[in-house]
Amino acid sequence: MNKKKRRRGPGKITNLSERILKILKADHHKTYNYKRIAAKLDVDDPSSRNQIIKNLQQLKAKEQIVEEGRGQFKIAANKNYHTGILDVSGKGGGYVMVDDLEQDIYVPPHHLNKALNGDEVEVYIYRQRRSKKHEGEITKIIKRKTEEFVGVVKLQKKFAFVLTSESNKMYTDIFVPLKKIGDAQDGDKVVVTIEDWPEKADSPYGKITKVLGKPGEHNTEIHSILAQYGLPYEFPKEVEEYANKIDTSIKEEEIAKRRDMRDVLTYTIDPKDAKDFDDALSFQKLENGNYEVGVHIADVSHYLVPDTILDDEAYERATSVYLVDRVVPMLPEILSNGACSLRPNEEKYTFSAVFEMVPETSKIVNSWFGRTVTYSDARFAYEEAQAIIESRSNIIPAAVSLTGEEYTVTNELVEATLELDRLAKIMRRQRMKDGAISFDKVEVKFNLDDDANPTGVFFKTSKDANKLIEEFMLLANRKVSEFIGKQRPKKTFVYRIHDEPNDEKLASLEKVVGKFGYKMNLTDRKSVTSSLNQLLVDVQGKKEQNMVDTLAIRTMSKAVYSTENIGHYGLAFEYYSHFTSPIRRYPDVMVHRLLQHYLDGGKSASEEEYEQKCKHSSHMEQLATSSERDSIKYMQVKFMQDHQDEEFVGVISGVTEWGIYVEIISNKCEGMVRLRDIKGDHYEFDQDSYSVIGQKSGNQITLGDEVVVKVKEADLVKKHLDFTLVGVKEGLHQ
Repeated sequence: MNKKKRRRGPGKITNLSERILKILKADHHKTYNYKRIAAKLDVDDPSSRNQIIKNLQQLKAKEQIVEEGRGQFKIAANKNYHTGILDVSGKGGGYVMVDDLEQDIYVPPHHLNKALNGDEVEVYIYRQRRSKKHEGEITKIIKRKTEEFVGVVKLQKKFAFVLTSESNKMYTDIFVPLKKIGDAQDGDKVVVTIEDWPEKADSPYGKITKVLGKPGEHNTEIHSILAQYGLPYEFPKEVEEYANKIDTSIKEEEIAKRRDMRDVLTYTIDPKDAKDFDDALSFQKLENGNYEVGVHIADVSHYLVPDTILDDEAYERATSVYLVDRVVPMLPEILSNGACSLRPNEEKYTFSAVFEMVPETSKIVNSWFGRTVTYSDARFAYEEAQAIIESRSNIIPAAVSLTGEEYTVTNELVEATLELDRLAKIMRRQRMKDGAISFDKVEVKFNLDDDANPTGVFFKTSKDANKLIEEFMLLANRKVSEFIGKQRPKKTFVYRIHDEPNDEKLASLEKVVGKFGYKMNLTDRKSVTSSLNQLLVDVQGKKEQNMVDTLAIRTMSKAVYSTENIGHYGLAFEYYSHFTSPIRRYPDVMVHRLLQHYLDGGKSASEEEYEQKCKHSSHMEQLATSSERDSIKYMQVKFMQDHQDEEFVGVISGVTEWGIYVEIISNKCEGMVRLRDIKGDHYEFDQDSYSVIGQKSGNQITLGDEVVVKVKEADLVKKHLDFTLVGVKEGLHQ
């Protein structure tokens, strides 16, 4: 049988040096001999081999390549190779963020080389100018961020494509052979997994793994949000079965191992529609006149055993996800709403931080940490606790409360609530004095009907009852962290850290709020925190409040989990951890385990292992936050679909070269007025004044202006609102 002959190369190989360097750069950690390079170039004739051998020696003489072992060549070591995370821009191309470089590296579209948003990549900087950003080419995909994507199926006769255009970060559609579309129908929204991306193919090849439904349908869009971030919306059957077999009864032999606090007045304060209660407060007066206040947290770690499928599932999820119409819990219901929920009139295993406090000053003179068993005497809604605080009396008779629970609001409960409120206010004042920043951003909530359609919008604000709970949770988190953090020798622990704000963002905030007449002092840390707090107070109730609150929050660094403690800037705490919400946060479970391990005299845990767990938890928290934000946008668009004929007063919350963003004052829904749609003039963006200016009239529409808008388009699938500008309420600037 004749062997298949290779195609013979040309007499002279064109651009040979460039082609050899490209081969070596693409795999710069490996060595190549002339035979491997000839194979890559698809030539095998003697003339071509001689050209390659000669060229390799020329490149070696120029020190562009090095010879490692006889006849084995690799690209010369170059400081221009870096590793980082790719952030694809909506306009094509992207930026690679590298930790040890001050500037991100711009990568043009034709040099992305099949890398996708969020991928960890190797990038080669080929252009470096002082006045301009680095430019580079991606030479290697080290790790894909994800292989799963959400899109809409378009069926052809012999194949299908999944269109991923909803995400402006995904620049390619995905080719799917008909045998891999499963049950998907044309127009369905699906989850598709990339299986291959052939070298010469424009699009990756994939397989449809899940059909989500028809675009625009409520459950389809909510499940799409979760799928987009790789978040589950149901538990695997085997995990549910495992959880349902757990013995959740309270046993005498287990009680004997714990501090029994069932006789101490204990109760919960939560939202009226809450289903899981992972924290409770206890209160009693001591013989010496001091108060003993207990912060009791569901002992999730008692049920969540390491190296089980239940623990593995909880770790992978890392957090519960709170969407507008549902909660995607970290733990199955038997634990989250049952065994670990501190429901009224039930005994529960708890993990507690108990403080002896001086009534007059809230000073802590003694602390105790450990496992307990408690009994919840009552369940208050925030509104009920607030009513007690405001009236200073027992204004709720012995009747069914807002929560539907039956109990008597005793004088003892009233006194405990009032004293805890007084102590919380003392602690809050001290935090503010120490430099904590008071972010009380208004939360947008929706009234939903039985079909999850929004019937109204309301705003959730933090009142005294909320702040009471917040202060004691902060106290427990801080004191647990301090207890471990100050031990010597140093012990591995899970901290919640928050770095100082970005100077450039602070300067930008100062410039923006200056347009509204607010002043800031950025001289030092103390003046920055003081200025921020004053700003947040000054904007309360003003039309620009939500915009300024949002901008102020964006100046902050992201709080993350880490084994390396740098303190928490926003709270002004030297030590801080998350201890108080193990039903919904896995880091709190880790803190419980480590705290008990050290209380038992255990040695320091593996820092490397826990740092990896911290990074995973921080990453999952960011995904959950993004999905929650998307679900709010989706519900805002859905709400505005029913109000397309109405005019709304809004505030200009952002200005860009393509349009102005408007936030409606009455419902906080934000949409965009495209510049090309503003009638009567041609408007252009002026970056220095945060405004757009009419080229004929000179009229100026600027950040913070009140305008009147109508809905032009409400796109549920893209979660985007387009507005039509009806007029500028306060008159145009000249």
